[in-house]
Amino acid sequence: MNEKIGKQSLKFTNAPYITGAASIAGPKEIDGPMARYFDRVSEDPTFGKNSWEEGESEMVRQAVMLAIQKAGLEKEDIRYVFAGDLLGQLIASTFGIKDMEIPVFGLYGACSTCGEALSLAAMTVAAGYADHVAAVTSSHFASAEKQFRFPLGYGNQRPLSATWTVTGSGAFLLSAQKSHAKITGITTGKVVDYGVRDSLNMGACMAPAACDAILHNFKDMGIGPDYYDCIVTGDLGTIGQRILIDMLRGYGYDIEKQHFDCGTEIYYNKEQGTNAGGSGCGCSAITLCGYILQKMKKKEWKRVLFVPTGALLSTVSFNEGNSIPGIAHAVMLEGISSSGKGVGEWTM
Repeated sequence: MNEKIGKQSLKFTNAPYITGAASIAGPKEIDGPMARYFDRVSEDPTFGKNSWEEGESEMVRQAVMLAIQKAGLEKEDIRYVFAGDLLGQLIASTFGIKDMEIPVFGLYGACSTCGEALSLAAMTVAAGYADHVAAVTSSHFASAEKQFRFPLGYGNQRPLSATWTVTGSGAFLLSAQKSHAKITGITTGKVVDYGVRDSLNMGACMAPAACDAILHNFKDMGIGPDYYDCIVTGDLGTIGQRILIDMLRGYGYDIEKQHFDCGTEIYYNKEQGTNAGGSGCGCSAITLCGYILQKMKKKEWKRVLFVPTGALLSTVSFNEGNSIPGIAHAVMLEGISSSGKGVGEWTM
């Protein structure tokens, strides 16, 4: 039976498996260190469409269909899709999946949306409400800059604390049938507000929320950092990463040797001019689809805590002088041996 653990966590007895995952990435991501792990890449930032927003929707469409294909399924087999992005009214997701005729839940968790989608999809499968569920999210550098910051033609200067929104989409298929990785539990994040108001320092906005989610995962599950081979955050970047590590040390937990931030690893920051690193919903999603799940499939990592992070601002809240709260959702991933046994029974 699935269990409620502590204040914010769930443990799945009937753990859902990730049976398919697909990543689509853009032109800047091709030049980064993760390029070889992506399923499809494009030198065209519009992906053959007429606008950046339409291009982002095309990434979503391709990611979902490829994930379904890799799972050996048809779109008619999918009971629900949990989808979200950074654009107003979730238009990237909406137009990307509108012709699939799959029941959809639209989500917004800013750059934590991948964790939110995976959490809800896992709950749905674990509870027996669906056999196959899709989760997808996306971001696009140009469409995000257009909505949240400055028009690209303005040539706004970016401080060293700024991150670069990843152009990419990651989709996942969760099922009851066994695969090489499963979701054993989740810790749902709270809105955490430390009063930061700098929209060009997202790492500082999100680090307290990441700290809160990771801390409650440890406390609720009765574990510590050494339980995991890797603790992955979404897009804290170099500044947020340092803040997170220092904050958790204040609570008596040292995660430095296990910590991996998708934002600091997805680009060659100095060479590519991405300052503090990558960001956006797509940052954590395509890194999980490609790099992290491949490490688990090869048994290099057995237990991973995946914690996408989000900054909950809008142009309205920011321009009215409000602070930028953060949120993070923790997803517990566990590799499966060829015999179908979990990590606790792994034959070394």
